[in-house]
Amino acid sequence: MPLGLLILLRERTFADALAIRLEREPDLVVVAAPDASALPPHVFAGSQVDVVILDADLPDDAAFRLSQELSQAPSAPYVIFLSRSSDPEWIVRAIRAGAAGWVRKDESLARLIHAIRGVARGETWLPPDQIGEVLRLLMHEPDHNEDGNELLAALTGREREVLLCLAEGNRRCDVAEHLHMSPNTVRTHLQNLMAKLGVHSAIEAVALTRQVLEEEFS
Repeated sequence: MPLGLLILLRERTFADALAIRLEREPDLVVVAAPDASALPPHVFAGSQVDVVILDADLPDDAAFRLSQELSQAPSAPYVIFLSRSSDPEWIVRAIRAGAAGWVRKDESLARLIHAIRGVARGETWLPPDQIGEVLRLLMHEPDHNEDGNELLAALTGREREVLLCLAEGNRRCDVAEHLHMSPNTVRTHLQNLMAKLGVHSAIEAVALTRQVLEEEFS
């Protein structure tokens, strides 16, 4: 089944052009590309929206508020922020607001398409040159849960194995191969462990794991 896309960008011409181009992909269907600045959260009620492409440069933090609302919906879509910036602090805010990806507006269309397909598989897509700094910020945020050891102790053995493999920098396909699991099983373990850890994304779970390991060996 094709992925349903909702495009919410401030620049209307850009949004329309992007919608036309994405519609050429056989596995993507653009549900709508409305005016992001006047969007009610229930705009896509009744539509199949799998991925939302959201303009991070909307004024007054509107994108972060909207992403948080979308992430709390019963059938929450995956949210990709599209921005002129790749400020790691903004990326962390987006992750905290439920975003699954961050793509710069000057990156290639191919990169955005890969991100759309990737987040739909449950992956987190960030600018490669900012991943290290984003992890560092997530690990040392003042509101980061201080009971990391207790949270990790609540995971099953397989969940811990999946998380440690990801923390070592492995991709999900590599984790599946290394642990002799199917990709769907890895995804299920990851969803379960994220719920137990109280995080929205795999990168937050990895940051928590690295924080605990850093404290143990410091």
